[in-house]
Amino acid sequence: MRDNFSETLNLKRAKALTREYSKEFGIHAVITDGRGHILSGRLACSLCNKTDCAVLRCRIVSESLRWGTPFMDLCPHGSMIWGVPMIINQQMVGGLIAAAPIRGTPNMTLLRAAADGLLEMAGEFNLTNLSWLAAHRTKAEQERQKAEAIHDSKEGDYDHIRAVYLQEEPALIAAIRKGERGAARGIINRILVGIYFVGRDRLDLLKSLVMELVVMMSRAAVEAGAAPAGILGGHYRGLTELAALDDDEALTHWLTSMLERVMDAIHDNRRYPNAILLSRALRFMQDHLAEDLTRDQVAQVSGLSPSHFSRLIRSQIHSTFTNLLTQYRVDRAAQLLVRTTEPIADVAMASGFQDQSYFTKVFKSRTGMTPLAYRNKPR
Repeated sequence: MRDNFSETLNLKRAKALTREYSKEFGIHAVITDGRGHILSGRLACSLCNKTDCAVLRCRIVSESLRWGTPFMDLCPHGSMIWGVPMIINQQMVGGLIAAAPIRGTPNMTLLRAAADGLLEMAGEFNLTNLSWLAAHRTKAEQERQKAEAIHDSKEGDYDHIRAVYLQEEPALIAAIRKGERGAARGIINRILVGIYFVGRDRLDLLKSLVMELVVMMSRAAVEAGAAPAGILGGHYRGLTELAALDDDEALTHWLTSMLERVMDAIHDNRRYPNAILLSRALRFMQDHLAEDLTRDQVAQVSGLSPSHFSRLIRSQIHSTFTNLLTQYRVDRAAQLLVRTTEPIADVAMASGFQDQSYFTKVFKSRTGMTPLAYRNKPR
């Protein structure tokens, strides 16, 4: 691939572009072949130089060619990445890729300017065909307008099909939450009969509706105690499968399979003792008291849904998440006050209190004395 690339493209000119781009925008760019493999240069995100990111780089260049503009995406390692195709005689022979690590809220105006600048430079260095990309851009805009018109004409049909299953939705949610697999299967079958009758020969609408059903089922499963991570993993695989379906029968099998996965997720998590999951959550809270903890974050780490986590705290500890977290922090502060000579402000921060005056108020309400009095109390 490297030899073919060198034969069709002036690699020296491409390297000159990356140097000029780095000077103007302060961002590194690399040269890739048609499969996304880096031929020259190194991205700012060192992880993006791994082979597993080649697929993403290839897709970015292909999408840029398709739409006729620089294409931007978020890489798996938290960087914004963009690219443009390198074209010789209306044939894509590689790509130019740049990336910038995202810290805080990204300035999309600056990033978009950098992406547009990459395309502009590619044209100036005669490494791409701007007129051919402009033709792709015009075609893509026409397709977009056509798709919007089709969507507007079909929107009423979608609402009509969706109404068929709405009357069954409450019963399906109830069956999933109770873990009643047989009842859920029966309701799914009734829904399928109804929506296929109304939406026959409209596979695109049926797929959209079925995906909505799966999202609803998954939400009900998480509320019933299924592990969110397992549900999300099933979604990722399921979306790939759904895209490849081309007939009603296959869509039926896919939906019933997703229902079985959802019910299995509930069953598997219910077999795992709640006491162990709750213990994992409490241990995480105690290990991260200095951080800004939320109920949803702790629940996710322990493999519990937020609502199920709250129910366990109430039933097993007779408390709420907020009250329990506050007590843990006060207990930690009390230990630090007795065992160390750290300033009160540092003790507050180490215990998860960002404001010393608020810390003093909460500590006194829980122990009956101020932090300083507690430290000086005879023992």
